[in-house]
Amino acid sequence: MDLRAQDVLLCDLCETDPLQYCCEHCHINFCVNCVGKHLSDSSKKHNAVSYLQRKFTPKYSKCVKHAQNDCEIYCENCAIPVCSICVTSGKHKGHKFADVLEKMGSEKQSLQKDLKELETRIYPRHEEMVSDVQTETAELETKYGKLNAAADQQGEVWHREITAIVNKQKTDIEEIKTKHLAILEKHRDEITHRMTEMKQAILEMKNILDTNDISLISTYKSRNDEFNILSPKIKVTLPSLSTPRINTEKLNEVFGSLTSLSVTTVGSLLAEPRLTTAINTGYKELYNVRFLSGDRVWTQGDNETMKLLNFQDKLLTSIETDSGKWPQDIAVTRDGNLVYTDIYNKTVNLVKDKHIQTIVKLKEWRPYSVCSVPSTDILVVMSSVDRKQSKVVRYSGSTDTQTIQFDDQGRPLYSSGPFTKYISENRNMDICVADNKAEAVVVVNQSGKLRFRYTGHPSNTEQSFNPAGITTDSQSHILIADHDNDCIHILDQDGEFLRYIQNLEDPYGLCVDIGNHLFVAERFTAKVKKIQYL
Repeated sequence: MDLRAQDVLLCDLCETDPLQYCCEHCHINFCVNCVGKHLSDSSKKHNAVSYLQRKFTPKYSKCVKHAQNDCEIYCENCAIPVCSICVTSGKHKGHKFADVLEKMGSEKQSLQKDLKELETRIYPRHEEMVSDVQTETAELETKYGKLNAAADQQGEVWHREITAIVNKQKTDIEEIKTKHLAILEKHRDEITHRMTEMKQAILEMKNILDTNDISLISTYKSRNDEFNILSPKIKVTLPSLSTPRINTEKLNEVFGSLTSLSVTTVGSLLAEPRLTTAINTGYKELYNVRFLSGDRVWTQGDNETMKLLNFQDKLLTSIETDSGKWPQDIAVTRDGNLVYTDIYNKTVNLVKDKHIQTIVKLKEWRPYSVCSVPSTDILVVMSSVDRKQSKVVRYSGSTDTQTIQFDDQGRPLYSSGPFTKYISENRNMDICVADNKAEAVVVVNQSGKLRFRYTGHPSNTEQSFNPAGITTDSQSHILIADHDNDCIHILDQDGEFLRYIQNLEDPYGLCVDIGNHLFVAERFTAKVKKIQYL
């Protein structure tokens, strides 16, 4: 579709045929067939000229109140064109006026700007989205083919395993059968051997009975008592094959289940991010902001007081640190409680119902940055007292459950010393640390294995990358405050640069709300700016 293609302009009178003429006095356009009809009205003065040779004179609208007058003036307060009588009538007393032509020129400039944006930016983005859908559609057969192949492959594995199990059972049956036969044959041999002895005894007894030799008869001894003792009967029980009822549900679980189709509406980045709210915090310098709920945000600046403000700059409540010193960082838990770090007494503290409770007390380390994660854990960036080491520690309550400090080669992941390091956990469970001294964002997976480092976009050649605050959104975007360059970098979850958010003044702390609105703490203006970027 070509948005610049123009429709055929039609006659104002018959609205059927293409226009060819216009009346410079009446500002009416008409076709060749309607020329006579228009000129036949002798009550008005006419000057019909070719439409292509017309003078570009403005077409004033007639005044609603004074039909004989043209509206040559524009009332800014009422946002309507008016005539000179309207202006002097008193109904627009004290209002601001502008020349209609100037207003029309201004509106046309705005329209031209909208047209350019629509043609060059908005419409092409929709074309790109359609192309993406078409590409994804074309790839469906391949992707679902891979799923089917995976199912077939798993089936073949199971078939091999089941065949192996059946063959093993058959082998075991044959071995047991062989043993059974051996037992029975041994028992039979024992009995037949006794029977052979009996036959020999019977023969000897008959021979004695056939003679009258007294000496032979006197040597006879009966063995009937011996033969009367039968060999023990052996009963061998056949083995049985236990075949329990197949639990289909368990079988499916072990085989591997297919996840359901998940449809997620993914917000795209706005061509131009929009500032929607600015909050004056009252600090001389502002370092951080954390969204609480509704229109409430916690702020932390250049003194010991943390403030809860609404979007109307109203102070709702405030909390002072136990030490009377500045907090180093703040976070808000899933339950809506405030957490802050205090490097002076080496503590991480929870504020609940305005009461401060120390949940982590350190000795050889100082806690700097902190973030709350959906699992109710907290992540803390800390530096050793001797300033030689830095690490990230996960806490469940007061118990440390994970430490992240070195890569696979045993090298430190983070720079040493008490330099600015802000932290955020992404939706994919990656842990992102903005390391100011290293001029990098270090991203590890949930096990602490290094995924990537981001050191700024190559287009920025004026100032080095100077990261401060960091946050993530529901689309797993990573947003980083670059306070020396007065901008925010937006990355995807794999570290690919997507765009800048600019026109900021020393952005420092960042957070997003559940609606993916970005809150920016500007250090020296001490303002929190709410920005819509999706």
